[in-house]
Amino acid sequence: MLSSANARTALRLGAFRLGTGLALAALLGGCSTSLNDFSFGGGQRQSSLQEPPPAPEIPASIRSDEIVGRWGLASYQNPNDRARTEAAARGQCKQPYVIGQGTSGGVVMHLADEATPQELRLKGGQGGKNYIGPSGPTPGEKDREIVSFDGRVLITRFIEKDASVRYGNMVYVRCAPRA
Repeated sequence: MLSSANARTALRLGAFRLGTGLALAALLGGCSTSLNDFSFGGGQRQSSLQEPPPAPEIPASIRSDEIVGRWGLASYQNPNDRARTEAAARGQCKQPYVIGQGTSGGVVMHLADEATPQELRLKGGQGGKNYIGPSGPTPGEKDREIVSFDGRVLITRFIEKDASVRYGNMVYVRCAPRA
């Protein structure tokens, strides 16, 4: 037989458990996942949520054949140095940087800090922006944004912050065709 003190303690403990259970039930009641979605025996979890489909790829407004060729290359950090840097890039045509045509329709260029060039894609982005980079999300960490392009001068900037700081704005000036 329980003493009256023990009975009151048991009643309070029971009321606490009931209140806690009701509060937990109220919280779980607002969830959209049912207990059937969980597996307690080591099986797979059935998800009632589906992954959203990937965003449709936006085509670039610049074609790869427009940037294939021989380019003088220089870079600047300060926008006031752009004109001087374009002239310096033009002077580099004695030893041009060659952007090649890729076998899958892309262009062959170097990624930041990589010695071997590889095929990269021209990709479109939000707001009419264009990017050059490997397959994947746009803009990706290894992409470079095409800041401007007029057919003769191409200016790009790496997306990855550290590479952007080190390399600045890359200025490519098209070299005259060989005679």
